[in-house]
Amino acid sequence: MAAASFLRHGKKIVAIGCNYAEHIKELNSAMPKEPFFFLKPTTSYIENGGTVEIPKGVVAHHEVELGLVIGQRGRDISQANAEAHIAGYALAVDMTARNLQQQVKKQGLPWSAAKGFDTFTPIGSFIPKSDIADPHNLSISLKINGQLKQDGKTSDMIFRIPRLIEHVSSIMTLEEGDVILTGTPSGVSAIVEGDTVECALGDLATGKELATLSFTAINRDGGYHFEPN
Repeated sequence: MAAASFLRHGKKIVAIGCNYAEHIKELNSAMPKEPFFFLKPTTSYIENGGTVEIPKGVVAHHEVELGLVIGQRGRDISQANAEAHIAGYALAVDMTARNLQQQVKKQGLPWSAAKGFDTFTPIGSFIPKSDIADPHNLSISLKINGQLKQDGKTSDMIFRIPRLIEHVSSIMTLEEGDVILTGTPSGVSAIVEGDTVECALGDLATGKELATLSFTAINRDGGYHFEPN
């Protein structure tokens, strides 16, 4: 797959929730018995150096994640065959309208709006699979205005990548260019207008920096306005 072609051709973003124990604790969520996921629209992508727009009234939280880029279409993919369906990876942030999410969760309603705003999935450059020896031995971090907020290791995933691919593909076909966001470590917090966010992905075995991702935040002019019920 050509670098970044998933941004143009991928049909869906599959975001795994509750895949790091410390993040589950900070949100007072329940430990899942199997992978849990939700969908985000590809219209929420912004590339490295872009701008996240915060809708009026929204408390926007960052969640830095390792993104998995699908390279081969598949359904009912076994864990043993999962590797063959991976094209590569990308550093990403799953932005969340936290106050909207909390409100709809209490009402038993879907999270789609809380996760799906335009600009709510900053994503970095495509990283070929061959560049990452072990996706479960990476460091992943996020800073706001130079202050470290999230600092995790992909080895802390509750469900590893082959299990994620197996589970998602047992429910819906994965297609070339689709992205699976594999969950976020603890330390999520709000970003506000004027903030500069910097993310990094590193190989813990070699100390090599594999990817960076940065963006700024502004308040959105017009569009949706969140008002608590």
